[in-house]
Amino acid sequence: MVKPKTEEEIELLRENAILVSKTLAEVGKCVAPGVTTLELNRVAETFIRDNGAIPSFLGFEGFPAALCISVNDVVVHGFPSDYVLKEGDIVSVDCGTLYKGYNGDSAYTFPVGEVDAETRKLLDVTKASLYKGIEAAVAGNRTGDIGYAVQSYVESFGFSVVRELEGHGLGREMHEDPGVPNYGRRGRGTHLVDGMVLCIEPMINAGGRGVYLARNGWAVHTSDHRKSAHYELTVVVRKGCAEQLSTYDFIEKDGKINF
Repeated sequence: MVKPKTEEEIELLRENAILVSKTLAEVGKCVAPGVTTLELNRVAETFIRDNGAIPSFLGFEGFPAALCISVNDVVVHGFPSDYVLKEGDIVSVDCGTLYKGYNGDSAYTFPVGEVDAETRKLLDVTKASLYKGIEAAVAGNRTGDIGYAVQSYVESFGFSVVRELEGHGLGREMHEDPGVPNYGRRGRGTHLVDGMVLCIEPMINAGGRGVYLARNGWAVHTSDHRKSAHYELTVVVRKGCAEQLSTYDFIEKDGKINF
């Protein structure tokens, strides 16, 4: 049985969620051809610390950076590096904070300059699938309803769901129960109750669903080296309609990146 959060805990998680959302927007302002992913990491860490929080990814099980920065065929958990972003790349930025004893966690995949039509479609479909999952995150449903909503949507466009990775609960720990797969069957999985806090995070491949782990033990790549997109928001399970804690409003205006 997963214990729901109190309203006081939810407000602390909301503070983290807003900070993570603003951090992603600060990073997004810097995403451009010619910028290194290390520079994006520096921007995020500075912003998080300037706002009185700690970058929770830094040092987590040995992870060496404040952000997971995953370019093109890297699904998740990429290291910031001297890699210089190029026109047509996509870069997934996953950010975490620790503030007042609670965690924030959210992700967004940014296009670098102009991207081709297939890549644009991958980004749009992946993000839309996240909102499909959020629509299913209501009291009385199960985690399988979330996974089914994501999977059925993305597969209708010919894209693939990564099955080795999933969303999760959030609270004092960065990863809490329940796990939230991006595939599944309706009516299966953990029962959702009012007050559960979940990170829903579709990881969707343009090609096949196969992935492999890099030698560094962290970065997950697509097996066919086609691109992968990743979006993540934190929500509270409620009766009738999930409540979003993190948001893309600081990044987007009218559904488009506003930098």
